[in-house]
Amino acid sequence: MTLMAFEATSRLITAPPDPHGRERAMRLRQLGVGLGQREDPRFDEFARRLAQIAGAPIGGVNFIDETQQYFAGMYAPTGDPDNAAAAPLRPEDPSRIMDREQGYCPHVVVRGKALVLEDVCDYPRFAGDPSVDDMGVRSYMAAPLIDRTGTVLGTVCAADVDIHPWGRRGLEIIKTMAAEVVDYVHRREGLVR
Repeated sequence: MTLMAFEATSRLITAPPDPHGRERAMRLRQLGVGLGQREDPRFDEFARRLAQIAGAPIGGVNFIDETQQYFAGMYAPTGDPDNAAAAPLRPEDPSRIMDREQGYCPHVVVRGKALVLEDVCDYPRFAGDPSVDDMGVRSYMAAPLIDRTGTVLGTVCAADVDIHPWGRRGLEIIKTMAAEVVDYVHRREGLVR
């Protein structure tokens, strides 16, 4: 019985409760972004540019609904050991989809504030996330995508497999890129009505 109680409580739940998931999902559908919406290569371009400016191998534009995350923009290592260069992932690539309970972006969405983790292992709450073991994430930073209605749609994020001293410059980069993506989403909004 004691072992069972230990197993039940030893699981680290990293994603905070999200009271606005349903409203966010409806807004994502209104905007025509997120999982199941039309593809837009501009999101991959934002992710690539973010990774390049931040000096990170991974960049993303992540829209989050009630149950999952969809990286509409993703720039990451190819996985080919002979060619370790980063590249956009195909829109149908399953690694563009992640459960809402994984990763760090749900924290940014619920908080509505940027998050910079130069070494995720310095934070017990984040060190136990599956992305550390599954993807080798060691550093992470993100800013929320807050649209004109005040809805947090998701994040722009960058990650590294090494400790990355993002510093104040990293925070400025991630916030600037978030503003650019939100501006693009607003301009694009007229196209989906």
